[in-house]
Amino acid sequence: METGAVLALPIGLILAYGLTRLMTQVFGELCDALFARVGQHAIRTVALHTFQHLHNLSLRFHLDRQTGGLSRVIERGVKGIEFLLNFMLFNILPTLLEILLVCGILWGLFDIWFALVTFVTIATYITYTLVVTEWRLKYRRAMNQKDEEANTKAIDSLLNFETVEYFNNEAHEASRFDSAMRGYEDAAVKSIMSLSAVNIGQGLIISAGLVSLMAMAGMGVVSGTMTVGDFVLVNTYLVQLYLPLNFLGFVYRQIRQSLTDMDKMFRILDIRTDVADKPDAGELALQKGTVCFDKVFFGYDPRRPILKDVSFTAHPGETVAIVGPTGAGKSTISRLLFRFYDVTEGTITIDDQDVRTLTQQSVRRAIGIVPQDTVLFNDTIFYSIAYGQPGASPAEIEEAARHARIHDFIMACPTAITPGWASGG
Repeated sequence: METGAVLALPIGLILAYGLTRLMTQVFGELCDALFARVGQHAIRTVALHTFQHLHNLSLRFHLDRQTGGLSRVIERGVKGIEFLLNFMLFNILPTLLEILLVCGILWGLFDIWFALVTFVTIATYITYTLVVTEWRLKYRRAMNQKDEEANTKAIDSLLNFETVEYFNNEAHEASRFDSAMRGYEDAAVKSIMSLSAVNIGQGLIISAGLVSLMAMAGMGVVSGTMTVGDFVLVNTYLVQLYLPLNFLGFVYRQIRQSLTDMDKMFRILDIRTDVADKPDAGELALQKGTVCFDKVFFGYDPRRPILKDVSFTAHPGETVAIVGPTGAGKSTISRLLFRFYDVTEGTITIDDQDVRTLTQQSVRRAIGIVPQDTVLFNDTIFYSIAYGQPGASPAEIEEAARHARIHDFIMACPTAITPGWASGG
């Protein structure tokens, strides 16, 4: 009976240990599962806010901006937010708590010198990590810049694929892309090498602290103030301490990298649009649709005016043609009417209402336009035709296609399916 009781105790402890390990993993997975909705919702909210903000910015911003680089900035920024949400709450705070608990246990079980050496080691480790990580951020920024350049060149080249083929410039485009990627390669190598320096330094600090504490424990065993069990216990606690400390160093580096990636995205959110609705802007009250340009002056650059004292009136039912050489300002007139830009001087009115006093949406909603370039979204032809009026019915879309004399062509395509005609180009 006594033998059974003796055997029952370690078996119970072993089972309890196994259950504890299992519950540790279960609770960790539950935390991830429960926080998933919160984290993903936050990421979606930031991404949507950035997307909407980009569409609210002026045409000037988008003409000056490189689309490929911009998409890369947003992609890295969103990933940075995801990393911060995942690690800040469930990794860093528990790790800091674990470090404090181990320091307190060492102090309580042994003497203040063990706690002091541990504290100095941790302080040195953290200080070194902070200083060196800040120093190597310049390599991460250089990587981001070169990555944006390479992505911009790739996107531009692929968007203008036909032009590249016309002029037989495949090798030229490959050379430009390779040049940008070479810059990224050089910056990445410097970043990886500097990371190795960080890891080696951190390892040196941890090893120095570990050796000091083990030496103190060994001398305690020799002098008889500590047992061999105490020596093993100190070693166990140190391992328990330095593993999360090393992880904390890794997480901090990743956090600084994520903050660097997020920095450019938040700078975009700080940009204010050149053309904004006035606080008291009203809705366009469309009556007849008379458009009037009165002594309009405008230039994309103040040093180079495009339109000078332009005046004309387009009455309902009239066809007004604006002709002139390239650069004369023909496209500029439509952009001003849509309020992509505001005039420098003069006024533009619709039914005697200055467009600058109206909301941009109400003005653009009242105007129909056929762009110079044929635009097909990466969706169905049905979607592209319906883009001017997303709520239009299939019958209305087909009627518009018939008026444009493309309905029969669309239906003759092998992939055409009504009402979701496939966009084969």
